[in-house]
Amino acid sequence: MNTTPFPRLLGDIGGTNARFAWLSRPGAALSDVRSYRCAEHPTLEAAIRQYLHEQGGENPAACALGIANPVDGDQVRMTNHHWAFSIRELRQGLGLQRLEVLNDFTALALALPALPAQELQQLGGRSLSEAERTRPHAPLALLGAGTGLGVSGLLPAAGGQFLPLAGEGGHATLPACDDEEDAVLRLLRQEFGHVSAERALSGPGLSNLAWAAARLRGAVAERLEPAAVINGARAGDADCQHAVGWFCAFLGSVAGNLALTLGAQGGVYIGGGIAPRLLPELRASRFRERFEGKGRFAPFLTPIPCWVIDSPVSPALLGAARALEQM
Repeated sequence: MNTTPFPRLLGDIGGTNARFAWLSRPGAALSDVRSYRCAEHPTLEAAIRQYLHEQGGENPAACALGIANPVDGDQVRMTNHHWAFSIRELRQGLGLQRLEVLNDFTALALALPALPAQELQQLGGRSLSEAERTRPHAPLALLGAGTGLGVSGLLPAAGGQFLPLAGEGGHATLPACDDEEDAVLRLLRQEFGHVSAERALSGPGLSNLAWAAARLRGAVAERLEPAAVINGARAGDADCQHAVGWFCAFLGSVAGNLALTLGAQGGVYIGGGIAPRLLPELRASRFRERFEGKGRFAPFLTPIPCWVIDSPVSPALLGAARALEQM
């Protein structure tokens, strides 16, 4: 029996934004959802205290935080932001009876079966009934590009429960599938040494790809903001169009690799903030071709559905709530 008390503070902490929500009692909906720029707060605790002040000043009894970082032991130091903290000291400082800190994509994985159909945009594969999708009997795969690249999955377990995976698959080596992509990776290797999937499949990754496109045509390259790359592609800029095209193709390759690795016949979910913005481009791109293009195992991948998560509220907050119940 779960004895975690209420009210509960929930958080989804990324490299750019920290999102918080409130859960007042059992069975209640998430409320008071707010987002804060990480760069505007010196510490995670400072951001939490601002939220609690604006929320009304009530102290939570328990808290679950999904954070864009590995969580291994008491000390947490973010990969894509300067925040660092002790879980024990944060719990004591906030006066919490319980604090659960987990990887943000582990939290998001916990939320997958509860996502409503209207918040999922399908990219190929067979159609699943609501029962098949919300009560899967096969593994689910999850990846998503934002400030970094998150990767996780959800494995069915006994008693109708699910086991979320905690890993750092975004830092696995990025594959190339043709000569053009070989040339892109060669440039990125010169810049970074090891070229992880995150070096292309993230906000900074979009900037890296546009930079590489300019370099490949012999131009002096500048680093564009991710939004400028997307807007430039839609305005007809050739370097930005190449960048978005490569992004979609690389995403398909990495998603297909993940589906094979996990045997994710329950589907592949694509989270993060970039894919919902690129839905038209993803539908018109080589994403699905690359997802299925795994030689002899194309028939295994062809029926697997992929969905872009397009939710108005971060679903990792729901996953954080589930973590307090299940972990």
